[in-house]
Amino acid sequence: MNTTPAPRIAVVGAGPGGLTFARILQRHGIPVTVHDRDGGPDARDQGGTLDLHRDNGQIALREAGLLEEFHRLSRPEGQEMRQLNPSGDLVFHHVPEEGERTKPEIDRGVLRDLLLGSLRPGTVRWGSAVEAVEGPAGGPRRLRFADGSAVEADLVVGADGAWSRVRRAVSPATPRYTGVSFLEAWFHDVDNRHPEIAELVGRGSAAAADGDRALFAQRNGGDHIRVYVIQRTPVDRPTAAGPAPGHTDAVRARLLESFRDWSPELRRLITDNDGRYVDRPIHALPVPHTWEHDPGVTLLGDAAHLMPPLGVGVNLAMLDACELALAVAGSDSLGAAVRAYESTMLPRSTAMQELLDGGAEELLSPELPDFATGDAR
Repeated sequence: MNTTPAPRIAVVGAGPGGLTFARILQRHGIPVTVHDRDGGPDARDQGGTLDLHRDNGQIALREAGLLEEFHRLSRPEGQEMRQLNPSGDLVFHHVPEEGERTKPEIDRGVLRDLLLGSLRPGTVRWGSAVEAVEGPAGGPRRLRFADGSAVEADLVVGADGAWSRVRRAVSPATPRYTGVSFLEAWFHDVDNRHPEIAELVGRGSAAAADGDRALFAQRNGGDHIRVYVIQRTPVDRPTAAGPAPGHTDAVRARLLESFRDWSPELRRLITDNDGRYVDRPIHALPVPHTWEHDPGVTLLGDAAHLMPPLGVGVNLAMLDACELALAVAGSDSLGAAVRAYESTMLPRSTAMQELLDGGAEELLSPELPDFATGDAR
């Protein structure tokens, strides 16, 4: 009888990457604990809609045994993409074919609920804010939490996003501001309350840019639309950039002046939003971002390779999670599994980082990325 104790695997971050990793491990009979600083699954808004691609995000869901359920919950009509010029003229329109599943949309909250519901009760420890990863490189590692408690783990997986605390255990790198920032605006009950905007955006996304500023609108589930006002903004914002996002009327006035030459139809995306604006400055990790192999700590998703938001982030995070989980399940040692995973993940992420380096600026170009075909450049 095998008396070898099960490895102690701790994931930090209950986003799509961390939860996908945990789900696949559990399917292979491997115990895992996920720690998240949020007080619970509904502690904050999970953000907008995601397109999960057939060649990465959907591969991970297949290994998680959740692909069919994903297709049931997703919105294939969300693959529609419209590009307009600042005058409001339609210059490109992609309408998905019947049955097209190349990259259907799903709301972040819906995807998270799908993954959370697939895990064994108690897998996620809410309110577990990790402050540091301590201990020698050879392990075991010690997770120290904000409340003063601590646990030991044989493998710590950092799935804790852009400002990862786990990253500090293997890399000194920190995200850098790209010079481009989003202001997020929300529209609710759009078919009834905002029919002109609903018609402009369609069932998927609509975008327009003039080289210095851009608008990107996405249909979400539940009859919501999110709009992102994209601008170059100085590093020392908000003082150099004008009023803070919470000062809605002042921000709106400033935006209307900036977009004064755009069509009235597009300016509705600035004037008609429900509630305040939310500031989303765009950061990215240095290119390339790599680290020395550590058998007891590794990273996935934005913790490993934060890039501009050009449609690949969550897909790479879920593919990372899938490959790491399968490596752990198929290896006799955690160190060998981590090395095998990083030997594939790091070259892939480096290539994508190099491809998207400076990509935040391209969001302002009149030649916007063709989101409909997945060509990020």
